[in-house]
Amino acid sequence: MTGTVPNRSVLTPVPQDTRHPDTGHPGTAHPDITPWSTDPYADALRNGHGPLFLRRTDGWLLPLDVERWCGGADAADLSALRRCEGPVLDIGCGPGRLVAELAARGHRALGIDVSETAVAHTLRTGGSALRRSVFDPLPGEGRWGTVLLIDGNIGIGGDPHGLLLRTAELLAPGGLLIAETVSPDIDERVRVRLYDGRRAPGGSAGPDRTGAGDGHFPWARIGTPALLRYARPNGWHPVDQWVADDRPFVALRRDRRVRTVSQSADTANSTAVISSQFPRKTSGDSPLAGS
Repeated sequence: MTGTVPNRSVLTPVPQDTRHPDTGHPGTAHPDITPWSTDPYADALRNGHGPLFLRRTDGWLLPLDVERWCGGADAADLSALRRCEGPVLDIGCGPGRLVAELAARGHRALGIDVSETAVAHTLRTGGSALRRSVFDPLPGEGRWGTVLLIDGNIGIGGDPHGLLLRTAELLAPGGLLIAETVSPDIDERVRVRLYDGRRAPGGSAGPDRTGAGDGHFPWARIGTPALLRYARPNGWHPVDQWVADDRPFVALRRDRRVRTVSQSADTANSTAVISSQFPRKTSGDSPLAGS
């Protein structure tokens, strides 16, 4: 990995079969975040373009639209951002186009990403970002007005149900989740690795022999109907569904009556708590704000 050695307190995973260290809420096993912290993802972000793919163990490739991620917010992005309410947390913010656009529109917005390169890019675009996984302790838990899972990030960890539980911990009661899904009614769990098209993983031209090799990590692809099947039994209510530039989105609202262990009954200081997470100085263990 290029750059500085990550602060271990930032990247320490939630142990398997345990509860979240802050909330006591049952959580999913922390996914392997290392591939997103290293090449070829970092190289693609630095270059502003791919090729970059998620490669399944059977050789199937999912292209990643790095060039769009490194550009400005497009019309489809804006269709989601216009629906944001209150302070916004962008999970897997990448190079930060959404965070920067929200900041330009006057929203309090924070991106989180495990990639040092992605966080640095976000700062350069005028956004604020923190280098952490969604499964790490985060600022303002239980107080965010909107959480974004865009660009396939509903697939983080390969467990949409677990990711919804974690998102519920982050949002205030009645908060909004805006997620981008995939077009067909897909509910797919796979193991993948990042692949830049230069050579087949492991030096082989064919399918990978195992999904347990270096660099593989769990991922999910999920359509809107499948997401709703996971959401409804867990206190989420669909409030909007739309398609923009062939990209499907869904907005889900948390039931105001549902509280996670992390959320106290007193939320009067919510804005102050979240606002305090935007200092001007930068460090590996603090939210990062542009100058």
